Amino acid sequence: MNGQNRGMDGHGPHRLLRIFIGESDVHEGRPLYEAIVEKLRKEGLAGATVLRGIEGFGKSSTLHAAHILRLSDDLPIVVECVDAAERVEAVLPALDEMIGDGLVTLETVDVRIYRAGEPS
Repeated sequence: MNGQNRGMDGHGPHRLLRIFIGESDVHEGRPLYEAIVEKLRKEGLAGATVLRGIEGFGKSSTLHAAHILRLSDDLPIVVECVDAAERVEAVLPALDEMIGDGLVTLETVDVRIYRAGEPS
């Protein structure tokens, strides 16, 4: 699938893909979150958002925080994507190969509104 076929089909149940990684995680020499977003885009998923956390910890219990006196270089990053279940499921094997440390979750969500303007 390519970037030309974007958009979720209709309203109703879809899947929310949520990926928890660190800001310093890399894939093939670039930030992992950038590589993930590019992969999701290339595979034609409806869209993705990267959220940068101000504090958090993971399996290692190491605290990562953005404090004035102690700036972390590895803040939490969450990548979110919503699309049809089959589209999300299809990209999971590629994401599994890309992600070393992290957490990937799936939830069923009910899409009520999905609109996009003309591409600029």
